[in-house]
Amino acid sequence: MDVGPLVQTIAIYALPVLFAITLHEAAHGYVARHFGDLTAYAQGRISLNPMRHIDPVGTILVPGLILVLSTLSGVGAFLFGWAKPVPVNFSALRKPRQHMAWVAAAGPGANLAMALGWAVLYHVAPWMPAFFEVPLGLMSLAGIRVNLVLMFLNLLPILPLDGGRIVASLLPGRAAWQYAKLEPWGLPVIVLLLVTGTLGTVLRPLVFVSESLLR
Repeated sequence: MDVGPLVQTIAIYALPVLFAITLHEAAHGYVARHFGDLTAYAQGRISLNPMRHIDPVGTILVPGLILVLSTLSGVGAFLFGWAKPVPVNFSALRKPRQHMAWVAAAGPGANLAMALGWAVLYHVAPWMPAFFEVPLGLMSLAGIRVNLVLMFLNLLPILPLDGGRIVASLLPGRAAWQYAKLEPWGLPVIVLLLVTGTLGTVLRPLVFVSESLLR
């Protein structure tokens, strides 16, 4: 079995996946601190050090398995992963309902910023020395895709995803309380959407169009 393509794929995606997932979480902590919640700050989670955010299963094992299986099978797969959630005490925010939306939006916002940053590197790559142009271009393209996937995924209006938090913050009090009661079902719903391919069907067009605009 030729493992060359597998090693190349892992080498290209490792850094983009690592930073896309961990900086997403760090952004939540930073914005929470800005609005008065020091929980993440006290636990050292407002950091650009990926080691503070890595979840062995969600950051390494799951994305790694998806990359391995998709590379070996030759079938494109929907990359999926997560980091250790940054602890946020919403009641400690100065204006809990309003500020919860900003804290939730910080993660996808960080992914958008990283996608734009990788897009800049993608356009800079052709100006680099020949030996550096191809790997930088491939890694930049991976960075764009990974961050767009995570951004759109987390904006889905499903608790506990960030989009669900944003919706909960915008709903009237009683409706928000009823909506919050659905959170225990959120993860099973996400897994079901993933394994049935529905998640890819919904998000792939959004990622494709956005990537086309950035390339």
